[in-house]
Amino acid sequence: MGLLSDPNRRQALSRIITQLNTPLCIFSYLVGVVWFLGLAFHPFTLRSYISENSMGSTMVEEQFVSGERAVSYAREFAAHKKSAGGSPVAWLERTMSGLGLEVYSQSFVRTLPFPDETTERFMVKGTNVYGILRAPRAASTESLVLSVPCSEGQNNNQAVGLLLALASYFRGQIYWAKDLIFLVNEHDLIGMEAWLEGYHDVNVTEIKSSVMIGRAGAIQAAVSLEMSSDVVTSFDLVVEGLNGQLPNLDLVSLFYAFCQKNALLCTIQGKLQRNDFDTFPGYLHSLQTMLIMVLKQGSGRPQGDHGLFLRYHIEAITLRGINSFRQYKYDLSTVGKTLEGMFRKLNNLSERLHQSYFFYLLPCLSRFVSIGIYMPAVGFIILILILRSLDLWIKLRHSDGRTEDGVMDTEQDPRPGILSLATPIVICHATGLSLYYLPVMSQEMATDHFPVSESEAVVLTAIAIYVAGLALPHNTHRVLTGAGSEQGWMTLKLISLLYLAVLLGCISLINFSLGFLLAITIVPVVAIVQPTGPRALYAILLVLITPATTLLGSIFLYRELIEYPVSVLEGWQLFLQAIAGGMLDHYLYGSLLFPFIAFFVYPCWLQLWNVVFWK
Repeated sequence: MGLLSDPNRRQALSRIITQLNTPLCIFSYLVGVVWFLGLAFHPFTLRSYISENSMGSTMVEEQFVSGERAVSYAREFAAHKKSAGGSPVAWLERTMSGLGLEVYSQSFVRTLPFPDETTERFMVKGTNVYGILRAPRAASTESLVLSVPCSEGQNNNQAVGLLLALASYFRGQIYWAKDLIFLVNEHDLIGMEAWLEGYHDVNVTEIKSSVMIGRAGAIQAAVSLEMSSDVVTSFDLVVEGLNGQLPNLDLVSLFYAFCQKNALLCTIQGKLQRNDFDTFPGYLHSLQTMLIMVLKQGSGRPQGDHGLFLRYHIEAITLRGINSFRQYKYDLSTVGKTLEGMFRKLNNLSERLHQSYFFYLLPCLSRFVSIGIYMPAVGFIILILILRSLDLWIKLRHSDGRTEDGVMDTEQDPRPGILSLATPIVICHATGLSLYYLPVMSQEMATDHFPVSESEAVVLTAIAIYVAGLALPHNTHRVLTGAGSEQGWMTLKLISLLYLAVLLGCISLINFSLGFLLAITIVPVVAIVQPTGPRALYAILLVLITPATTLLGSIFLYRELIEYPVSVLEGWQLFLQAIAGGMLDHYLYGSLLFPFIAFFVYPCWLQLWNVVFWK
């Protein structure tokens, strides 16, 4: 308190902040970037372990040997799916009922806000089929879910076969203390969302579905399985869920433990784990794996059906069977033993998974980076906004004619009026509102006047509004009293920097990857922009760090990381698909990325654009 109350000390602190502001900002940015790059370094990571005592005390003895039966079920399912032209509902109900399960079905229909040209669908109709195996040793208060998406073509036929074989095997065991739900959902994420909303008796995405009659206990955990071949060479673990949510780390560690026990190769982000952590190639491999996870998590899109369970506080993962050119192959019996062991361990849970981490990064499956280690990376970058805001606040106090001891000078610049600041802020946020509402609302009018499809009309309208925001008459302050002074743009930039710091800080707590991607691109430019100096250079830099440009750059970076580079034209097509996909994810599943950009990030960026062209 003495530092702030003593005028001499306060003056010395103000002098340090103003004179060393630029070096401090540069140092803070470098520390943040280096800190993030160091997260994949072995000493910064922690060894994965199972925190839940009921799961990690001893291993179970798996006895599943019905791999051939699973293949037979898969062949029969594929034949009925081909003849039915979709999910063979009647065959699934008959087969599950023959296995001794309580069988129920749920029909649903969802009209998309605009056609999805990637999957060529506008109105989605389907039926989910699920069977419940009641726990013989407990009341129906808790349950576990094994789900398989019924995909088009030959995809996931073996996964359905293994699900039915596991249901038949589990039916003969007496140690189950939780109900088991075997779900075959149609149309992937849309079908899963319909089933989850029906199971929990809520309607948050306007999906119309039939009344769900059969229910088990509260779902404790779920596993989504994807397999399209009789043998696999490895299993890829998918953890990224809706809005960047992640399952409890104990569930990830449980899968890794049983893969190790059954000598089953497992990957994360499609990459095998290396043992040379302490070498530079090993570090680069871990960094590449972690960057892929950051880009996927930052998109906010669920990377598998498990991603929708996380919204309902249900820990879930997706397992994808990979059949590559590796030498060692694993049949469905080995895969079934791994799933049997996982479900028997989850059956021992006496409460929900909560003892391990919910916020982490995975450079590999055996090690993780906790939230306490990675948060300083984005914290140092956000510190730049705080330093620049303090610098502007001190300069505003001096330009206001106030000395350090609180005495007012006789000569002072006129203060900016409230309208001169409120007007550009309101216009910028009104532009954000139009970016959110107009593309979908005006698609019919656009298709009537231009030779484009509904999906193209929505995307092109969004891009047009986004670009038009640069040309809006934000500089209405020129006709307002007291707005032409230097205090005007300094005050507007101070508000914008504090606003951006709050936005990045809040989103980083929810989705670190999204917050870091925005911070590392936007912060260094917004810290230096001003209406004096090389205004054209500032304008170009602002355009280069706009959220749309960040999305385009992330697409090219992701393709390079997965070793599947694309040309400029292909990257542009993926960019347009990403815009349409982001909007559909919001309307279909409740993704927050699109409204967050439209309501907050884009208007804040427009305010700083207004600062550059302040007159």
